[in-house]
Amino acid sequence: MSEPFTVAIDGPAAAGKGTISRAVAEHFGFAHLDTGLLYRAVGVRMLDGTDPVAAAQALSREDLADEDRLRGAEAAQAASKVAVMPEVRAALVDFQRAFARRAGGAVLDGRDIGTVICPQAEVKLFVTASAEVRARRRYLELRAKGAETTEDEVLADVIARDERDSERATAPMRAAEDALRIDTSHLSVREAVETAIRHVGKTYNRD
Repeated sequence: MSEPFTVAIDGPAAAGKGTISRAVAEHFGFAHLDTGLLYRAVGVRMLDGTDPVAAAQALSREDLADEDRLRGAEAAQAASKVAVMPEVRAALVDFQRAFARRAGGAVLDGRDIGTVICPQAEVKLFVTASAEVRARRRYLELRAKGAETTEDEVLADVIARDERDSERATAPMRAAEDALRIDTSHLSVREAVETAIRHVGKTYNRD
């Protein structure tokens, strides 16, 4: 199949949407875009002294290359701050929409893919989990990377990010009305991935 087919996957931090998105893309042979990296890249450039709007307008592939830094806690905080800026979001919309409608299919994961970026996506998922479960996952990831933090600090950060993402005036994080909600709080990675693939397959296999 060469025509466009878009899978929009949204949800809060550390819910598992990245893992699910990559697995869905690999299973169906779709391209994958972690849209959060775009905002993290803009955030990092802001931390380095660049105006965030200018950074978003001039974002390049090179800005996405240093994934170690982009995946860090500092970049996550910066991303959450620049993501509330309407000018930043507007600058990144066209890039995301063009990627979504590329030939051969695409999976995009983020906070507003199914509601704002690709409201006409063929399949929409909303991946979530309790704040406590997500904080525990993120804490273990950060500790494995040698970060000095506590689980309470990570939980506070997760809650603060959820509030910023869901309460921002522009494109707040929420599940699209026609999205399948997958709560991974008590699911294994395999169970969550299988649920997502099964749901995507119901639509994709009809084409």
